[in-house]
Amino acid sequence: MSESSVDGEAVKHVAELARIELDDEDVAEFAEQFDEILSYFDALDEVPAVDSETELVNVMRPDEVESSLSQEEALANAEETEDGYFKGPTVS
Repeated sequence: MSESSVDGEAVKHVAELARIELDDEDVAEFAEQFDEILSYFDALDEVPAVDSETELVNVMRPDEVESSLSQEEALANAEETEDGYFKGPTVS
């Protein structure tokens, strides 16, 4: 890589905002890493834009009322019930 676009002062500023203490070696390492990360974003700028379909289509079916289980039928195989409801384990 050529000369870094992220200088040590920027790294120190971010470290200060994050309340992290960095020595000079860490500052140099992070500056290099930040520069590499930013180069990935530059690569994204080179990706050609793709036309996308903007029209949304409702793919949901309409609600239909159907018969269902009674409360007793729904609770028939439950290990534990209480006052007509399923009873699960206590979560603390």
